[in-house]
Amino acid sequence: MGIKTYRPTTPSRRFITGADFAEISKKSPEKSLLLPLKKTGGRNAYGRLTVRHRGGGHKRMLRIIDFKRNLLDTPAKVAAIEYDPNRSSRIALLEYPDKKKSYILAPLGIKVGDTVVSSLQKETEIKTGNCLPLRHIPSGTLIHNVEINKGRGGQIVRSAGSSAQIMAKEGEFAHLKLPSGEVRLVSLDCSATIGQLSNIEHEAISLGKAGRSRWLGIRPTVRGLAMNPVDHPHGGGEGKSGQGNPHPVTPWGKPTKGYKTRRKRIYSDKFIIKRRK
Repeated sequence: MGIKTYRPTTPSRRFITGADFAEISKKSPEKSLLLPLKKTGGRNAYGRLTVRHRGGGHKRMLRIIDFKRNLLDTPAKVAAIEYDPNRSSRIALLEYPDKKKSYILAPLGIKVGDTVVSSLQKETEIKTGNCLPLRHIPSGTLIHNVEINKGRGGQIVRSAGSSAQIMAKEGEFAHLKLPSGEVRLVSLDCSATIGQLSNIEHEAISLGKAGRSRWLGIRPTVRGLAMNPVDHPHGGGEGKSGQGNPHPVTPWGKPTKGYKTRRKRIYSDKFIIKRRK
């Protein structure tokens, strides 16, 4: 894994960097693990825009990822490391002895030919790519694809280069330090996968030009200050003028830019020991 730079043949090419894809061993995905992916353009079931700046983008197929790892005590061989356009980390194609195949999130350092296993047994080796309950993973270990509720499958720590760390165990809960800096209680019965996720250089990549954002399905963001009063509370005024509000607001008049919108009382408060930075 590394970052590739380009010869500045055009002004935008000068600033573009990208992944070298050196770890990718298979170009075409496994057809049995694909589903069509329909674009929403940021609109809900009623056709109303609920997420701005989405639309266009390259056509994609959805890779079915096994977040649950519920095929227990069956060693699987890593058949390939692949690119997934729907996520920042790489994915690994596993092949089981009965020829069944599945995709998992590829941890850092995993290679074609390696063997991984998912188990509930305490004797399972603490090895990159193996999936175990938190009660059988030693403190200090780096983990990813962590369950919040037992049996639901991994829901947190799934992006490129991320990992959580088991700080301590107390009663029926483990203290996890998440990538955000938050320390949270998670049940010892919840499963997680050993290791840090792959593609750690992802955050260092420069898109370099507006068109590359459009390929990813990200549309332009216009400043409220540049709009008319009918379109945004910051809009209007003769010449270049200030926003006019005592604080920055959204297009719908709600405070923004640092304003905390998390509910004051929420059920998960009791599981958070230390807030994120």
